[in-house]
Amino acid sequence: MTSGGFLRAAASRAACACATESLFAPEGAAQPKSAARGLRVAVLASGSKGNAAYIELDGVRLLIDAGISARRITRSLADLGVDAASLDGVFVTHEHSDHIKGLPTLLKQYRLPLFAPPATLRAIGESLAVPEDTFTPLAGDVMLGSVAVKSFSTLHDAASPVGYAVCGSEKCALATDLGFLTNDVMAAIEGSDVLILEANHDRELLQSGSYPWRLKQRILSNRGHLSNSAAAWALVRLKKRPRAVFLAHMSQENNRPELVEETVRTILAQQNVRQENLLLTAQDVPTCFTLT
Repeated sequence: MTSGGFLRAAASRAACACATESLFAPEGAAQPKSAARGLRVAVLASGSKGNAAYIELDGVRLLIDAGISARRITRSLADLGVDAASLDGVFVTHEHSDHIKGLPTLLKQYRLPLFAPPATLRAIGESLAVPEDTFTPLAGDVMLGSVAVKSFSTLHDAASPVGYAVCGSEKCALATDLGFLTNDVMAAIEGSDVLILEANHDRELLQSGSYPWRLKQRILSNRGHLSNSAAAWALVRLKKRPRAVFLAHMSQENNRPELVEETVRTILAQQNVRQENLLLTAQDVPTCFTLT
């Protein structure tokens, strides 16, 4: 735990294995699915090199995005006591490579259903050799047992980008890769018990950095990525305090963990907002949190 209540990935990974021994298997021990109520979230990787998040809610197991290798996904899930073959589905936010490059091997090996908007599935099929019989176009909410997976549109430079709200006995929402938080996005993430929210860049670091001008403009646009301050103000706007917030998709070039902490902590304090369990995700190690 760092100062100000932030939890970083290494500490989070250690805590994840022992936080809920009564509900979930110990780290590394495979456990069959059950109808046990509770929410476990593990951001397996987050950043410009690859993204993947595991959500387990009321016995339903989901992967959101597969932007790292299938081998790493499988290994990371195994470390959590989860067999990749037991996943109920893979949901994709958009077709950029850092969110889909693990799909070909993952889908061929495990034949998992792939959920995404039709335009996203078409874009994936045009860029990757994936088994199209796994494609499941989104057309409203997806019911998996007692869990509803609800997609919501986001602003990003992709075919049909979305975020997801996974709802059952608890609610977990993911909103990353978006340049602006519309009222619809805010409504979709409101009421989350666990929230995965983008904090991609520090504006000053980006503007003074080495990126070409056009790339800087893309990142700063309404269809780019959320800054640290934009993420903090989103938390201020929430009516219900999440039990945990993952700050995700941090740029290695245009951000630093200490800048995320300072910016978010300062804005929340200025607005008299107390937010527990702020977790900083990482590119190379999982970040975990569990509710029971």
